[in-house]
Amino acid sequence: MIQNRKEEHLRICLEEDVEVHLHTSGFEKFRFIHQALPEIDRDEIDVSLNLFGKKLRAPILISPMTGGSETGKKINRNLALAAQKVGVAMGVGSQRIAIEFPELAHTFQVRDLAPDILLFANLGAVQLNYGYGLNECLKAIEMIGADGLIFHLNALQEACQLEGNRNFKGLVSKIRDACRDLPVPVLVKECGWGISQEVARRLKDTGIQGIDVAGAGGTSWFFIENYRAKAKKKAYLSESFREWGIPTVESLLWVREVAPDLTLIASGGIRTGLDIAKAISLGATMAGLALPMLKAAVHSADAVAEKLTMLIEELRTAMFCIGASKLEELRDSPYLQPVHRNYVNVKGPLR
Repeated sequence: MIQNRKEEHLRICLEEDVEVHLHTSGFEKFRFIHQALPEIDRDEIDVSLNLFGKKLRAPILISPMTGGSETGKKINRNLALAAQKVGVAMGVGSQRIAIEFPELAHTFQVRDLAPDILLFANLGAVQLNYGYGLNECLKAIEMIGADGLIFHLNALQEACQLEGNRNFKGLVSKIRDACRDLPVPVLVKECGWGISQEVARRLKDTGIQGIDVAGAGGTSWFFIENYRAKAKKKAYLSESFREWGIPTVESLLWVREVAPDLTLIASGGIRTGLDIAKAISLGATMAGLALPMLKAAVHSADAVAEKLTMLIEELRTAMFCIGASKLEELRDSPYLQPVHRNYVNVKGPLR
């Protein structure tokens, strides 16, 4: 049953090694040039932004993860408490299970704990080919009082999932219809394999307002589904897909080139505030994290808030050391340079 699958996903994420090792996100290929005389006051650095009508105190999204079980409910509520306390955005896991089993809606509902956060509902785009339409999208939004809806794309996961839905035909036009009819912003995200230029080009004219590139370099749902399949002695995809996908940095740069006016979220292997600083300098509006937040959320909301606070302090420190007092000054910073053979090219800006 789908409820059991949700619990299996959580257990595997928490107990098994599900992160890519060889295929990095790409952030290590860039380095900030330290400015010994930044000429700013660190205490005055502003990392806030306004997005979709909400004020965020930092450019961080707690990426969509879970729901549909009691464990998922605990995690969502700890994440929401922390998001409210620290002032960041949050998405819930796929709500398909709660649409098909309305008695599980409470495992996604967090508005009572987080009335002020930017909150995203979440559905698999492929479900638009399996009977879902405007009504189901509205249910997902209304279920949690969401400020926006994320359609996730997960073709490789569906291909290797035992219960996968694999008909991805005609989704662009259906996403376009949803954008036209829904009362909130619609975003599209990958699930760990990145968005290519071609896909971004097709998506940008649908009416979506943002793309989360969710590139390769962090958690791999291929690992997770293969763990499940092996446990049931039904594995059928070889290890050749372990390193599949577009690295996060590469995907971010590609999508920015094709769709510069969209809200861009960088996720996939983001682990530090320095990663967040590099992502924003490369063009992201904000950065998303999942597994680090999940591992904290199984303990407490305070553990999540502590992790978020550390990330923000690291971001502020990176900005301080290059003399950027606000996010607008961090974006396209001339002090972010590619690293070539352990040599930093300091002859000019990145672009």
